[in-house]
Amino acid sequence: MAGKTSSLTTIFMVSVLGLFLELMLIRWISTELRVFAYLQNTVLVVCFLGLGMGCWTCRQAVRSHEFLLPLGIIVLLLAIPYTRSWLATLTVVFTLLQDYMIWDEIHQQAPLVNAAMIGLGLLATLLLMLVVWETFVPLGRILGRSLEDHPRPIVAYSINIAGSLAGILLFTGVSACWAPPWVWLSVAAAVSLVFIDWHHPWQLGLLAGLIALAWAADLTPTVRKQPDGTPIANFTHAEALVWSPYQKLHLRRHDYPEPTGTHSRWYLLVNDTPYMELVDLSPEATDRFPQLFEPAQRGCSQYDVPLRLRPKPRKMLVVGSGGGNDLAAGLRHGAEEIVAIEIDPAILDLGRRFHPEQPYSSPRVRVVNDDARAFFSKTTERFDLIIFGLLDSHTTTSMTNSRLDHYVYTRESFELAKQLLAPGGIAVLSFEASKPFITDRIDRVLREVFTQQPLTFRVPTNGYGFGGSMFVVGDVTAARRHLDLDEQLRGLVDQWQRAFPLEMPGTTRICTDDWPYIYLQSPRVPMLHGLLAGLMLILFVVAWRRLRTPGLFAGWSSGHAHFFLLGAAFMLLETQNISKAAVVLGNTWEVNAIIIASILLIILAANLVAALLPRLPLLPVHFLLVGSCLGLYFVDLAWFAGLDYAPRAAVVGLVTSLPLFFSGIVFIRSFAVVAGKDSALGANLLGALVGGLLQSLTFWLGIQALLLIVAGLYALALWWRPSSGTER
Repeated sequence: MAGKTSSLTTIFMVSVLGLFLELMLIRWISTELRVFAYLQNTVLVVCFLGLGMGCWTCRQAVRSHEFLLPLGIIVLLLAIPYTRSWLATLTVVFTLLQDYMIWDEIHQQAPLVNAAMIGLGLLATLLLMLVVWETFVPLGRILGRSLEDHPRPIVAYSINIAGSLAGILLFTGVSACWAPPWVWLSVAAAVSLVFIDWHHPWQLGLLAGLIALAWAADLTPTVRKQPDGTPIANFTHAEALVWSPYQKLHLRRHDYPEPTGTHSRWYLLVNDTPYMELVDLSPEATDRFPQLFEPAQRGCSQYDVPLRLRPKPRKMLVVGSGGGNDLAAGLRHGAEEIVAIEIDPAILDLGRRFHPEQPYSSPRVRVVNDDARAFFSKTTERFDLIIFGLLDSHTTTSMTNSRLDHYVYTRESFELAKQLLAPGGIAVLSFEASKPFITDRIDRVLREVFTQQPLTFRVPTNGYGFGGSMFVVGDVTAARRHLDLDEQLRGLVDQWQRAFPLEMPGTTRICTDDWPYIYLQSPRVPMLHGLLAGLMLILFVVAWRRLRTPGLFAGWSSGHAHFFLLGAAFMLLETQNISKAAVVLGNTWEVNAIIIASILLIILAANLVAALLPRLPLLPVHFLLVGSCLGLYFVDLAWFAGLDYAPRAAVVGLVTSLPLFFSGIVFIRSFAVVAGKDSALGANLLGALVGGLLQSLTFWLGIQALLLIVAGLYALALWWRPSSGTER
């Protein structure tokens, strides 16, 4: 009994550590190597590859330093300012591909130079992926061996799932506290103590040193540079560094000495990239510093324009209120009530503390810390003016290819926003559209939803703000009337339209909830995703050779194919559920954490059913599994948007969880009878790797089509289901 207890404890703790490290590295690597902020599932897939190949080779020796040393290399790369700057440069190199939208670009060079730079970037990325893989192989071996040796497979696998759930909740809790990486690393180190070889105290010293290094890293901010060595931005003072639940936020101040005094401006960097500015546009500031604020545009900044097209709104909504510039403009122009929507609580906090005009302190401002789509679905309020701020997310949602702001710009989102306009109200959308097709996409979807031609113009970048393309819809007639009566604004808009004409042929495909990719010109898998899939194949070959197991697939049987297909299908199904729930329930970190935790609880429920009903016929369950996937393909979750939030969450959870529940029963029943549970779990994790790569098909086929692929994979898994006595 003592042996069983020890084995179950090992399974639980290695599962906690594995999930915690996965989420930690996804978050940290995506911050410093920013390309992975848009491709988070790449890091996830590498972790699965390490765990899967570790399970497959679980009979090889495992020593604790085998995961400590590669983890140490990763921490060194991410914590030292110079290597962080180098990793940041890799992201900019991939903009040379010109087929995937990444903020910041470098100038095109000669074709051979471009190819060489991209090749070096891919090589460095491959080496980083190899180190991540090395970290998870020992953990996979511990897990695979413990599962194989335990006499009660359903109990052992349930403990594995419970440990994974604990790891997710632990990292979610740490992130909710806005903890920095040294705290994440401290928690991981504490869990790692279970597996440390206490006869080698240097391992404890290594962990302590890495925690100290990560702590020191926050004291030395990254200096972002272009590949030619030119700094991207220079700042006078560092004011605040905050790790929100979504991203790294760095607030820095730049002082502008002028004859009339020193003007200070606050810049917010996200993952070391300039993101927004907190600027004082009060009449006192703009009058005092004419060198910075062109007198001809005084009172007509990009934040003031909506309030001059719809003066003194009774009720105003700001979507993506950020640091508070739009709120300050609304207060200056006499808005009676302003509702501010912002998804990131840390950005709200920085806006409250540092915006020079202190708009968040006004009793006329009501703050809602939520996702815009969730607010659109929940509210019954009507607004005279809706402002879409400069939303441009620098990270994707958990385990999907969708960025946080993608679902704000879909047709379904604008249809909801249209319903929130009061009679005579207007909606004003600003967007930094660096590619003409983005401008055309936004213009076309607004024309379709509002059945009118938007008023459009581009505001230039200057001392008043970053600028961007501006679209006005709703009561455009009234907006044009105010424009005609406003001589200053009319002159500026005419000047901007002549100087910065917008290309809008109306041919670009619009974004929908099924295809929300605003930064992708047309349905296709971006070249960057294809190259990373190729790197994954190279990594697999290199990893296979490093394991010194030429017969890795020698014992492959129909049972292993069954578990492989289950893993691939489950990963795609999980992506489906997270994407759909983000649309209906919101895209906040809390919702994503609840969804992922709920998926694991559903698996535990399936394990319980399998344990209580050991003679439950498996064939009908498998047919229900395939049938529920096909049925879900024809279900539009928007049908439930009219329900209150609590019943909507319950209905959406029930509908989307049915395939997961049936999948859980199929897996655990198969797992209970298969011989060689270590290699079966390894095949399942390798299948999850393939499922992660198949997510890229959503760029081409859309998200809903994944359900058809999932149904096909589960049907093939039924064909290759194992029976008792399946060979290893």
